[in-house]
Amino acid sequence: MTATILNTIGNKQTAAHGDAWLNVLNPATGQCIARCPDSDEGDVESAVIAARKAFPHWSRLSNSERAGWLNKLADALEQNIESFALAETNNTGKPLALSRDTEMPRAVENLRFFAACASQFSSESHHGQAGWNVTTHSPLGIVACISPWNLPLYLFTWKIAPALAAGNCVIAKPSEITPMTAAMLGELAQKIGFPEGVLNIVHGLGHKVGQALVEHADVKAVSFTGSTAVGKKIAAHCGPALKKASLELGGKNPTIIFADAPRKNLIDTLIRSAFQNSGQICLCGSRILIEKSIYKEIRDAFVERAKHLRVGDPMDGKSQMGSMISKPHFDKVMSHIELARAEGGQLLCGGNAIAPSGRCEQGWFIAPTVFENLGPYTRSNQEEIFGPVVTLQAFEDETEAVALANASDYGLAASIWTGDIRRAHHVANAVECGIIWINTWLQRDLRTPFGGMKQSGLGREGGLDAMRFFTETKNICIDLG
Repeated sequence: MTATILNTIGNKQTAAHGDAWLNVLNPATGQCIARCPDSDEGDVESAVIAARKAFPHWSRLSNSERAGWLNKLADALEQNIESFALAETNNTGKPLALSRDTEMPRAVENLRFFAACASQFSSESHHGQAGWNVTTHSPLGIVACISPWNLPLYLFTWKIAPALAAGNCVIAKPSEITPMTAAMLGELAQKIGFPEGVLNIVHGLGHKVGQALVEHADVKAVSFTGSTAVGKKIAAHCGPALKKASLELGGKNPTIIFADAPRKNLIDTLIRSAFQNSGQICLCGSRILIEKSIYKEIRDAFVERAKHLRVGDPMDGKSQMGSMISKPHFDKVMSHIELARAEGGQLLCGGNAIAPSGRCEQGWFIAPTVFENLGPYTRSNQEEIFGPVVTLQAFEDETEAVALANASDYGLAASIWTGDIRRAHHVANAVECGIIWINTWLQRDLRTPFGGMKQSGLGREGGLDAMRFFTETKNICIDLG
């Protein structure tokens, strides 16, 4: 029997106005596990009405009171991590250990972190130059948070938490592919008595619900994580409307390995950065650049480890990789593998679909795949694949390494491996990415800005950058005579 997911509007669980539904699948088995509302602009309007009614009271609460509500929601989520992790794995096909041990705790941390931000977010005062100036930060009103399918609750909470902490009322749209944990969080908020109309969750398709949110006159800002193509459409509307937009988009991230790279944990981290969540993370290092003098050493060690990654049932504790998110995405990744072959790439491992025995034999699994001998301007090294597919390229010196790293329209993240701190600093400043890791990958201090350059987006999320995005800044100058 499939579950029924509902919208959360004004702290009530509701179906779509038109009583239309979308199937929700488990990509590891190919089976339908739930149905969610196929909402439209009418449901968005209902959410706007609820949020508009709630905003005066929520925005007037003290920062510590809003922090209290976020912490209360975090407590409730933490007490239900096992059920949330199971739902996330069933909805995404990722290993249960990844959902339980990494992503659900991070969702809790997001709520707690921005609760702390709410209590610390302050006005500024300036004096001694031109009068006495007080700079305030006021909530915008109603904001839209549109989150993706790859890290469903992790990124859902990353958006709604700062928006709520800053005093806004939120209308959130999770991906229609992975709505389960967002819906569960809505039910949890209702259960703990979260103020009515402050957090609204509307499920449905991007061209219906997402577009209605972006175009609604009462929605004052849009925070979106997803594809560059959709991000450009959002920007095209928000620009002329002078509406705030934060766009965290795609990546084609370089991993640069110099000959003096520290070897401890190197291969382990390279494997994780390439294949965690089956490569379905915008921060994954999909272009691995290796100094020629150590190319064979690193290539052989990396490929050997990739060959032995266990791909299979996400509920099996021995599985290190799960499935692709959907059949269309599986087909897209497989087409890119065929493209890499056609472009002259040398396949070093993988390149094939996998059909695990048992309940997952109809799931959408792909083996970890590694290519070499592909030039920097081939489509395989230019287009975001968003799957377990990486390419290896050799470089001669620091200048060529930087040129290869920057040979992309994207500029989200990069990791640099070297034992020379001066080189690390120089290369980090030369690489055109918004996030740089030195001798590590995916270490996140939530106080730091997160976002990319070029086709990887506009704006920054995280810490005070997120709080400022969700507020309007006003300066009041008093003449002291």
